[in-house]
Amino acid sequence: MTPEEFRKAGHALIDWIADYREDIPNQPVRAQVQPGEVRRSFPVEAPQTADSFAKLLTDLETRVVPGITQVQHPMHYGWFPSNASLSSVLGDIASSGLGTLGISWESCPALTEVEEVVCDWMRQLTGLSDQWKGTIHDTASTACVTAMILAREKASDLSKNSTGLQAVAVPLVVYSTSQAHSSIAKAVQLAGFGQDNLRYIDEDPYTRAMLPEALADAIRNDLAHGRIPAAIVCSVGATGTTAMDPVAEIAAIANEHNIWLHVDAAMAGSAMLLPEARHLWEGVEAADSLAWNPHKWMGTILDTALFYVCDTAHLERVMSTNPAYLQSSADGEVTQYRDWGIPLGRRFRALKLWFHLHLDGIDAIQARLRRDLANAQWFQKQVEAAQHWQVLAPVLLQTICIVHIPQDADGQPLTGEALDAHTLDWVGRINESGQAFLSPSVLDGRWMVRVSIGVEGTTREHVQKVWELLQASV
Repeated sequence: MTPEEFRKAGHALIDWIADYREDIPNQPVRAQVQPGEVRRSFPVEAPQTADSFAKLLTDLETRVVPGITQVQHPMHYGWFPSNASLSSVLGDIASSGLGTLGISWESCPALTEVEEVVCDWMRQLTGLSDQWKGTIHDTASTACVTAMILAREKASDLSKNSTGLQAVAVPLVVYSTSQAHSSIAKAVQLAGFGQDNLRYIDEDPYTRAMLPEALADAIRNDLAHGRIPAAIVCSVGATGTTAMDPVAEIAAIANEHNIWLHVDAAMAGSAMLLPEARHLWEGVEAADSLAWNPHKWMGTILDTALFYVCDTAHLERVMSTNPAYLQSSADGEVTQYRDWGIPLGRRFRALKLWFHLHLDGIDAIQARLRRDLANAQWFQKQVEAAQHWQVLAPVLLQTICIVHIPQDADGQPLTGEALDAHTLDWVGRINESGQAFLSPSVLDGRWMVRVSIGVEGTTREHVQKVWELLQASV
């Protein structure tokens, strides 16, 4: 494809994307396909000759779009907000169009230095001190793996430089809660700690926040048995209920025992763009690392996850590689992001944030976040005022955990497996209808439904509509 052919196709693609985005509210929210249906629509073998771009766009619309669950749909309330603002899409296009190679500062000085700039902008916008230095990962899952490796190497005195964990005579232990994202357990496993050395600390029965006294007891117990407490993962906005672990109290315990503290604020980090929400991670300045995803509620398109540390020297000791073919006269004067994470090569992800902040502006982003918080409070009040409906956890941000408890034939509230069946039935019918999408999840051993408000196009009208849909479904 020549630049001129690209110009023509690019205009057509942008027009198609704009039309597609405008039409999303008219689409079913959940993909209405069966397993294997999309794959079967494609030829078995790759094309031997070039197709026209017009035909490719037709195939995109007829073969691909029906297999998309529309997370940009204003009636999408599942999982978490996964916004992809069109301003950041332009940044993504610019990144791809530039075709940069991010393996060192020398390979693309602008990639490194723009990333430094936007990470520092985001630090300031979330009220963090200048002790924090950031980089952009693909997801918070990768950031957590990196944090666990940093914790492992701190606790094992850089065992990677010799025989690794095989040389550590006693187990290294990680502490979190059952509310933490599944990526935490995965990171613990991949970093070599082993699932048996992950402690799930008791939580407050209502807020689901980690109990500091239970954490302190678990650490004392491990120390008494000769084990090494290596890391604590503190959730700020845990996935299931948006639980907020008490960062300041946990940090005090971590610092007392010299344990690495990682703060996972993947979704809720966006709330820290609002000064009035920052009390939710009070104490974060005493942590060692933290991660949050602008590609969720804030709305910068995937994959844009921020990872911050205070001790960049330790980060580089653990992650650095310095092959001869990457050495240059700039070494020692510049940041080499290959020494700040797992991959060598990296995309020019910073452009997505740069475009998003410039074209939308932080004022508009903050206003949208406040709108979502107000809509969540409105929704909570409707549920609490309705007969047979319950809110199961504090509504600290934009996620509301609910259950509908009807009466059985004897006039008693439905319980146990019968209640589970009722919950999965009504939420399943809503999701299958394509009118809205909500995530069922398990809390205290029973199924409930999460209503996660935060899609860029979701207004009060849409929140009212989903509440009416819920009431009509039970």
